[in-house]
Amino acid sequence: MEWIFLKKNDSYVTVEGFNIRLTNVDKVLWPEYGITKGDYIKYLVDISPYILKYLQDRAIVFTRYPDGIHGKSFYQKNCPNYAPEWIKIFSIKSSERSIRYILVDDIKTLVWVGNQACIEFHPWHSRIGSLDFPDYAIFDLDPMGNTDFDDALQLAAALKKALDLKGIKSFPKTSGASGLQVYVPLEPIYTYKQVQDFTKFFSMIIVNAFPKKTTIVRQVDKREGKLYMDYLQNIKGKTIIAPYSVRPRPEAAVSAPLTWDEVIEGNVDRKNFTIRTILDRVKDVGDLFSGAIEEKQNIDSILKFIEENRNHLEGF
Repeated sequence: MEWIFLKKNDSYVTVEGFNIRLTNVDKVLWPEYGITKGDYIKYLVDISPYILKYLQDRAIVFTRYPDGIHGKSFYQKNCPNYAPEWIKIFSIKSSERSIRYILVDDIKTLVWVGNQACIEFHPWHSRIGSLDFPDYAIFDLDPMGNTDFDDALQLAAALKKALDLKGIKSFPKTSGASGLQVYVPLEPIYTYKQVQDFTKFFSMIIVNAFPKKTTIVRQVDKREGKLYMDYLQNIKGKTIIAPYSVRPRPEAAVSAPLTWDEVIEGNVDRKNFTIRTILDRVKDVGDLFSGAIEEKQNIDSILKFIEENRNHLEGF
């Protein structure tokens, strides 16, 4: 990427043959560590061989922080009218309107949205060619008041064991905040409702095994501080933080793929997964998460069991 500086805080970059004007590149977005917008854009370029595969062909919801992580923020779904003509758009009709989502399919788009201070990238679980059929299921393990990240590690390990017993592969990553997420790659042939049944079924297995530590109760004030097994992430239009996306936390934490050995051994220090350290990790261990979108698994037998026993299964 070639940088051509115009004046203080402004520059042009040439990316994939397109000139992109960057503004306020010296603006500090993460003040605790002095990380500027220019630093952030460079990170996006450096991590692009890894993060793009999780964004391509998916509608993206961004969280923007134009004044840094301690300033006002807002979600962005619709592509702004001032976006360059080469930005790819995909429109999805909702009950009230049509939303023009940006498709982050290449480095130049990654750079452009980075210049908009889009810090969090939340992709849909399904691709634009099969919107009704997600290509992975997500278990979102969210610690509450009486549980913590160590509990999330323990419960994720238990979830892996339950999935392994059915021959189902899974892939863990940090949320970049306090929790963990476990992805199960799927053939894109199942509806969101079927995928939600699948995740609810295995979430209930964990809740029954660890009733003092975890819950699927939606109401926050009724969770009793337990870790929330959020199977309801599997709804059309819902999104979750992408692997390698940075979070608006003081240390510029990143949602980082993990090995199952790290999870099972409890050998995970979240302070090691930041905008300044994740590239070295990826160079060392590679992209641990690629199987989450490259594997294609069939869950017909699980869904058949759920359907045949729905009236007798707790929570169904």
